[in-house]
Amino acid sequence: MEMGNQHPSISRLQEIQKEVKSIEQQVLGFSGLSDDKNYKKLERILTKQLFEIDSVDTEGKGDIQQARKRAAQETERLLKELEQNANHPHRLEIQNIFQEAQALVKEKVVPFYSGGNCVTDEFEEGIQDVILRLTHVKTGGKVSLRKARYHTLTKICAVQEIIENCVKKQPSLPLSEDAHPSVAKINSVMCEVNRTRGTLIALLMGVNNNKETCRHLSCVLSGLMADLDALDVCGRTEIRNYRKEVVEDINQLLKYLDLEEEADTTYAFDLGQNHSILEIEKVLKRMREIKTELLQSQNPPELYLSAKTELQGLIGQLDEVSLEKNPCIREARRRAVIEVQTLITYIDLKEALEKRKLLACEEHPSHKAVWDVLGNLSEIQGEVLSFDGNRTDKNYIRLEELLTKQLLALDAVDPQGEEKCKAARKQAVKLAQNILSYLDLKSDEWEY
Repeated sequence: MEMGNQHPSISRLQEIQKEVKSIEQQVLGFSGLSDDKNYKKLERILTKQLFEIDSVDTEGKGDIQQARKRAAQETERLLKELEQNANHPHRLEIQNIFQEAQALVKEKVVPFYSGGNCVTDEFEEGIQDVILRLTHVKTGGKVSLRKARYHTLTKICAVQEIIENCVKKQPSLPLSEDAHPSVAKINSVMCEVNRTRGTLIALLMGVNNNKETCRHLSCVLSGLMADLDALDVCGRTEIRNYRKEVVEDINQLLKYLDLEEEADTTYAFDLGQNHSILEIEKVLKRMREIKTELLQSQNPPELYLSAKTELQGLIGQLDEVSLEKNPCIREARRRAVIEVQTLITYIDLKEALEKRKLLACEEHPSHKAVWDVLGNLSEIQGEVLSFDGNRTDKNYIRLEELLTKQLLALDAVDPQGEEKCKAARKQAVKLAQNILSYLDLKSDEWEY
């Protein structure tokens, strides 16, 4: 129908649908919780549109009734999506971990900026544990979960970085006020910057009692910057450098105030589009091709030398990957390095077993027992390299049991005082444990 000939009720429904469509991306990408202001705002808009749809008069006409039904279903779908995003189990898991970080900051860091003792190793270990657990929260590719995880990680890593930078710089500052009248003002600004640093940490972690805002903090820091710019340092190099150091501190803190805005950009939270991740994936793709060639080859020994050389090159490529201060990228690279190194270890063991076949000499029974286990481990490791499943798979359980049996067999070997046998058994135990760890890594369903 031409727009001018449409029934007024149909036109009204189209207007409502257009308004609903305009906030669809906000709903799909909502990464907060049900008590957030933005959640309540979106919920209120959608509920209002449902009332508007319900108030449209169909005049008993079937086409208008169908149009109203479709409009109501679409709006209800978005309401349901909004609720699911805010209450998804993994979103709640992210929040629970974040609350642990909040408690750590409140207990260990806030007192530090109020004149307390230095930040403890316990805090650093606790924050590292929190970051690691956040990188392992599964998102299933869901945009809202990726945003929530990235946003939370960014804030916690920012706090970690602020503290590290502060602790590193403390010994060199401040200068003596006897050097120049300007030093007193710089010292005063530096003290204010330190207080602001504590406020910023509390703000990022949501533990600030004074209810400071990012905007107010930005104004305070900009004002301090203006005070420093107005100072006359009379060409004194050491004072100019001192002022420059404090200005750099302020610029660094201003950068952290932009985290909220940055966390909403797709490149930030969708690591599937990240350059470093793409580089890691490229390395893993080639590693898998080499692995397939080795496992399927009729004569693997011919490939050992070239495969090891290329794999060592892949390790070098991974070392050059930029981590971008992102723990998820760091974890992705760590796992990729383990993947490549495991394949190199597999080749090393195969080569050692091949060489041993050529050596026809008598050996200590205990040493022979260790080599027998190593032969079994080599076969099991080949299966583990090919394994592609999770921890509920029967094959995972079978491989885990086989590896445990080899560890028990090694435990039963009596070196009888032979140092060479002791060293060989120790290496074999370490290899079996590494294969077990690798099997766990392959089956934990980790994702970016």
